[in-house]
Amino acid sequence: GDLGSIHDTYTTTSGRVVQLGIYSDKENVGQLAHAMYSLKESMRWDEDTFGLECDLDVYNVVATNDFNMGAMENKGLNIFNSAYVLADPATATDTDFERILGVIGHEYFHNWSGNRVTVRDWFQLTLKEGLTVFRDQWFSSDLTSHAVKRIEDVRGLRSRQFAEDSSPMAHPIRPESYISMDNFYTSTVYSKGAEVVGMYRTWLGSEGFKKGLKLYFERHDGSAVTCDDFRNAMADANDVDLSAFDRWYSQAGTPRVTVAAQQYDPSTKTYSLTLQQSLPSQQSEDATSSLPLPIPVTIGLLHRTTGQEILPSTVLKFTEKEQTFTFQNIEMSPVLSILRDFSAPVQVISSPPESMTGDEELIFLMAHDTDSFNKWDAGNRYYTRLILSLAEGSESIDQCVVPESFIEAIRIILQSAGNAGVDQSLTAYALQLPDLTTLLNQMKKIDIDRLVAARKAVKKAVAERLRAELMKVYEATAAKEGAVYEFSPQEVGRRRLHSTCLDFLSSIDSGRIAAKLAKKQFDCANCMTDKLSSLACLVSCSGKLGLELGCVQDKEEALSKFYTDAGSNALVVNKWFAIQAMADYDGVLDDVKRLKTHPDFTISNPNRARSLISTFCGNLAHFHSPDGQGYRFLTDSVLEIDRVNPQVAARMVSSFAQWKKFDVIRAELMRLELEKILAAESLSSD
Repeated sequence: GDLGSIHDTYTTTSGRVVQLGIYSDKENVGQLAHAMYSLKESMRWDEDTFGLECDLDVYNVVATNDFNMGAMENKGLNIFNSAYVLADPATATDTDFERILGVIGHEYFHNWSGNRVTVRDWFQLTLKEGLTVFRDQWFSSDLTSHAVKRIEDVRGLRSRQFAEDSSPMAHPIRPESYISMDNFYTSTVYSKGAEVVGMYRTWLGSEGFKKGLKLYFERHDGSAVTCDDFRNAMADANDVDLSAFDRWYSQAGTPRVTVAAQQYDPSTKTYSLTLQQSLPSQQSEDATSSLPLPIPVTIGLLHRTTGQEILPSTVLKFTEKEQTFTFQNIEMSPVLSILRDFSAPVQVISSPPESMTGDEELIFLMAHDTDSFNKWDAGNRYYTRLILSLAEGSESIDQCVVPESFIEAIRIILQSAGNAGVDQSLTAYALQLPDLTTLLNQMKKIDIDRLVAARKAVKKAVAERLRAELMKVYEATAAKEGAVYEFSPQEVGRRRLHSTCLDFLSSIDSGRIAAKLAKKQFDCANCMTDKLSSLACLVSCSGKLGLELGCVQDKEEALSKFYTDAGSNALVVNKWFAIQAMADYDGVLDDVKRLKTHPDFTISNPNRARSLISTFCGNLAHFHSPDGQGYRFLTDSVLEIDRVNPQVAARMVSSFAQWKKFDVIRAELMRLELEKILAAESLSSD
């Protein structure tokens, strides 16, 4: 086609000069610089980390608006969905910039883990995708913040992959059969596959993992191989037996690790930790699924008074159904920090140490844990406990009370937000509540109405108690007048914390305070990140407040300006659709249906269809409306899309995956919609 492009060169360690080109529609050439930066950084990182050089003289990337997937690693000419290439401060959010960094890296890393060494058959797909996701996650964490990236990856895993594992769509990372090959591209194959690769690194250490990967590429360069070949290379390079790791490839489901006992003997100064592992009841009954898994459990031990480390991060190689680990020279009964850095894709069921309640343990870890991931996770688990106890209880949700100790812990986090050396992205994530998908995954029977209400009640209670602190941090993190956008961990963290405070403030005073703040922020925004977060707040708050205070007018004016400013930029128009589909107010589905008839809505374009339909299906409070209208909207959309793009349609149907876990009425409504889809004429095999 008649494309525009930018060009650069990269000189490898051995002196090869690689000609680099990134192509797009001519009007988008000004949005290609970040993709070029990401490509050069990924080439440099692969050399520095693994000694892997580019073997090509020319390496090109082309962006297209009509592409089902994120990208495709065709050797020397990567084809990309434009959403993972195009970015500038006026059109892309911080999240877009981060995603492009990772996806550009991902496709480049496929040059070795996918092209130079490829898979023998489709059943081995996780060999190249899980390994390459792991490599792009490592790359992104090195260029940004390890702790922040780890939290983001685990939040995605718990929200999407854990849901897949607990649904009828559960499958191992190396499936044994398929109806349509397109259905192999799942969160399990990719994200859980990456976690399995990550466990090799934790088990063997970084240097041991690098030795294994070096042998893997040397042994199999130019070959089509299997997951067993990768495991054998790791084992041979380190002279260890890793045969039990095969069980991770052949079973579905999320394992559970239970802290069965903690014992401290002051006379011998020994601490003993007993762990048990199990599989949820819905898992396969295959022989392999009854065998214990090798699980690297990274722990630390903390002084229960000062919070100082008694035992730094230590990897326990947990290989039995039940296993006890004993530690010597422990001066006092410690507080356990378990599964540090999320060392394995498991669910932990823990019990507090002697003389501590569960709440006290989590608040202690929030304040003192020296592992950044576990420090965040302690607060996340506390939020989860609060919300689920309210949702699954019988008392009125309006009577929600958040304990003073937790409020004080959050207050300390807010008050330290401006301190030197504080990562404000970590602060933002410490404040944020678990999303609804992650929460409902932990409910045996989903009461979506009470869950939504409970989450809102907890958020409101925290915001009301910390209104002054939230406002102070919101004002302190505002962009300086005349400031120029900068994509750096510090600036991304500032904007992330700014948006998080605004989101909390939107939950109090019926959104009146936040609506005014959002309008001002939208008008003054110097980048898409601030503009989009303020617009999202304004749309939802205005929808709730109705005609009060002129909010509807502010909302409509802001939406109109955003749409006008977008012009012909398809990715920005997608954001315009998505913001409205994700809004939280009564009648949002009616607006979504109206938007489906908008002249700029094209159901045949994957990005546009996802921006409206998939986004609305992720708006759980409204998608699961008890009248079933959300379900019917999805069914009608899926059948329409299936005629032109079966792969996209199949992915949308996954919104029904957990239908059996819902209340009787909703479960029946979803079942009827699934039967309607199955009964449709000329339904694709996807």
